[in-house]
Amino acid sequence: MSEHVHNRLAMVRAERKVSRQRLAEAVGVHYQTIGYIERGQYNPSLDLALKVAKFFELPVEALFSLEPFRPLTDQVYGRNQ
Repeated sequence: MSEHVHNRLAMVRAERKVSRQRLAEAVGVHYQTIGYIERGQYNPSLDLALKVAKFFELPVEALFSLEPFRPLTDQVYGRNQ
């Protein structure tokens, strides 16, 4: 059984004003696949995760993690866990 992969895909897409359809076309998947990933219903393959990271010009670790992400405000404003 595979481990759940946490992601910040929806947040980054919204910030960059990129639709699911546009991202899906850029990385070669169906737009519903992007939604499944965002909702945690599907773990992306390594290949897909790298393509998404390249599209956004971010390190893959900024988008995907095996551990839950800390809230962004905690990271920005330095609050410890």
